[in-house]
Amino acid sequence: MPRVKRGTQHTKRRKNLLKRVKGYRWGRKSKIRLARPAMLKAGQYAFRDRRAKKRSFRNLWTLKINAAVREYGISYSRFINMLKVAKIAIDRKVLAEMAEKFPAMFAKVVESAKS
Repeated sequence: MPRVKRGTQHTKRRKNLLKRVKGYRWGRKSKIRLARPAMLKAGQYAFRDRRAKKRSFRNLWTLKINAAVREYGISYSRFINMLKVAKIAIDRKVLAEMAEKFPAMFAKVVESAKS
């Protein structure tokens, strides 16, 4: 059986690693021993923060809706309850955008939820 030399695989793996850590600071962008754990840690942060991003955006939408609804003398939780009772199914993302960019349309939603 012929001997298999793995130099090409080794080089390919290192080049791929260094391509992924491009832009990191100090030796983490150029030294394999520092780049590998940096890349793994970055992957962990990315995984975690993809979920955290969803939480933070939902919090932001809640804040925007609450601020907009306070002008009509209603609290956020009351407003969401009114929407459920009135069977108006608009998600928070859309409500927040309406409150920010289309206040007239948002006012109509608030009025229909009240009645």
